[in-house]
Amino acid sequence: MTAKPEHPENILIIDFGSQVTQLIARRVRETGVYCEIHPFQSADAAFQRLQPKGVIFSGGPASVLDAGSPRAPQSVIDAGVPILGICYGQQTLCTQLGGKVEGGHAREFGRADVLIKRASALFEGFWEVGKSYPVWMSHGDRVTQLPAGFEVIATSENAPFAIAADEKRRYYTTMFHPEVVHTPDGGKLLANFVHKIVGLKSDWSMAAYRKEMIAKIRAQVGSGKVICGLSGGVDSSVAAVLIHEAIGDNLTCIFVDHGLMRKNEAEEVVAMFRGHYNIPLVHVDASDMFINALEGESDPEKKRKTIGRLFIDVFEKEAKKVGGAKFLAQGTLYPDVIESVSFSGGPSVTIKSHHNVGGLPERMHMALVEPLRELFKDEVRALGRELGLPERFIGRHPFPGPGLAIRLPGGVTREKIRILQEADAIYLDEIRKAGLYDKIWQAFAVLTNVQTVGVMGDGRTYEYVCALRAVTSVDGMTADFYPFEMAFLGRVATRIINEVRGINRVVYDVTSKPPGTIEWE
Repeated sequence: MTAKPEHPENILIIDFGSQVTQLIARRVRETGVYCEIHPFQSADAAFQRLQPKGVIFSGGPASVLDAGSPRAPQSVIDAGVPILGICYGQQTLCTQLGGKVEGGHAREFGRADVLIKRASALFEGFWEVGKSYPVWMSHGDRVTQLPAGFEVIATSENAPFAIAADEKRRYYTTMFHPEVVHTPDGGKLLANFVHKIVGLKSDWSMAAYRKEMIAKIRAQVGSGKVICGLSGGVDSSVAAVLIHEAIGDNLTCIFVDHGLMRKNEAEEVVAMFRGHYNIPLVHVDASDMFINALEGESDPEKKRKTIGRLFIDVFEKEAKKVGGAKFLAQGTLYPDVIESVSFSGGPSVTIKSHHNVGGLPERMHMALVEPLRELFKDEVRALGRELGLPERFIGRHPFPGPGLAIRLPGGVTREKIRILQEADAIYLDEIRKAGLYDKIWQAFAVLTNVQTVGVMGDGRTYEYVCALRAVTSVDGMTADFYPFEMAFLGRVATRIINEVRGINRVVYDVTSKPPGTIEWE
């Protein structure tokens, strides 16, 4: 007998290697429906376990014309559940059903318009027959012959089957990517697939998740003790509050203060967890150790590795002092889970190395408690609100694990940290005062390793150049600089130069982040 799935109403996303597969899952979750991503190699087992009501095939970098290129499990295609194939997903579905794909035609990368030829439940309510709509294409090969039963729903200049479907069998395919923000109505299209075609309700909520996860934590831990590595970030903080709600003072948080956080951030973390939540907290001020180790080191990757190594050493030493603890809590998110099973050497490997400073060692021999491993970042924030964490904390801009160390090119010193913390605090203060904080995805200051000669009053100065960055983004996959008014930038620059000793020039970075690049720190 097949076991009942943990989330009976769900969607399975089969990953063929697209760098934006995670966005498909985020869009589905936004409809209030639970979904999971699994690579094509293990999709058959995932399908049997999840028993999904619908399946989505992602895009991917391969060509279906190449020998050994990825394919969907035939068991999934034969199961009779609705399928949506996106880009490569369209190509492999059509190929496996007897259609034909060819290369050598005009490629489409970027914005395109699709002309709607026939009505379909896939876009019912927002696209009309005979009209054109913008989408985002990214393909070289294209389908040239549809399988039996399929009909052309929409075309584009270089994709005669931009949307094709066999509505009787509930097979739908798009050559474009509805999951990216560059397809304005893509979220609606995915919602139609999930709700109107698959027939699922919006029953995936943070209130339900909170209740379910508290029960799971209690079942896993019982009366045992749990240690949580608290970084001060949103993920570990939400995990700590959730676990504390489940097991109370059997949770001990260890906060390793490396001295590289935003101004006054360490004090705020201690006040919130000890004062407001009354959670047992060990605060270790290891800033001297970290800063001394980083002094003179200019390689950003070596900085990350140094911080990670020292963090593990300090954390492990303090964890041993908590007698009887058999469980280790971590703020692992769903993207981390996805990356751990993604294609070897794929883009996620670079991204993960870019952002993280290392994990805790297996030699600690502790069972993991990971209450956030099914959630994306925006869902973690929603759970934090459900748990009552302050909005000012929950809505904070992303902050890298290595902290200010990688926003200080060159060696790290206490003086440079002070300068950067002061400049960064002024910048964010002015952004908040202008009512812009929630309109910006990430904003921060960088203390460059460049010093310039300046004249301030009657004296000559030789001080650092401070760079400011602010970007807008919906999903973190692409970003554009925020178009501040010159008056705002002038006000910020004046405050920083006047109030922060050590800076005599301020510049604003207008770099954008196009699709396919990792975010810069």
